[in-house]
Amino acid sequence: MGSVASVVALPGDEVSGVGGLPDDIDLLRAQQYDLLATLLGRAPDASLLAALAALKDGDGVLGRQVAALRRAAAETGSDAVEREYFALFIGVGRGELLPYASYYLTGFLNERPLARVREDFAALGIERSEAMCEPEDHLAILLEVMAGLAADRFDAEPGMQARFFARHIEPWAERFFTDLENAKAGQFYRAVGGLGRAFIEIEAEAFAMEG
Repeated sequence: MGSVASVVALPGDEVSGVGGLPDDIDLLRAQQYDLLATLLGRAPDASLLAALAALKDGDGVLGRQVAALRRAAAETGSDAVEREYFALFIGVGRGELLPYASYYLTGFLNERPLARVREDFAALGIERSEAMCEPEDHLAILLEVMAGLAADRFDAEPGMQARFFARHIEPWAERFFTDLENAKAGQFYRAVGGLGRAFIEIEAEAFAMEG
């Protein structure tokens, strides 16, 4: 999933912006997507928790959520958060939450939303790694692709960033993050849910204004 090296101080609401804004804004957005992808892709280790605990607060709604994540990271340890991650996303049989577009949009895994993701992955030249065991509609993977689009890591056609967000993230990601924010097994990850929900809300508003 996303790179731990991309975890830097995250500002407030000004982190979010779409087409036509300065490159540094898009890079900050990419870092936010990378951070969320990393936290959904695996349990944070001690070094990542320390980096999160050192984050600087920002302004606005997003800044308050960053502050909550910083506090949550400072109050937990890698063993505890690993157990939490297992309960939330893996479990015995299944975890409390299933972070897949197909499940949230149809109630079943491996349905049409996954096929749509694969169509756009092909258009972007993204190939499934043999080491990847998760379906491509896992939210961590989708957020990582959004990070790549925001940071211009792909040779994508104009408008692909907005199209990808509208097709694969906007219809369900905010609902997932709200569920994560209220998960029974959640402690540290409730703060991740709050940050993700706020960021997706801001992104959706920004894309709507662009359109």
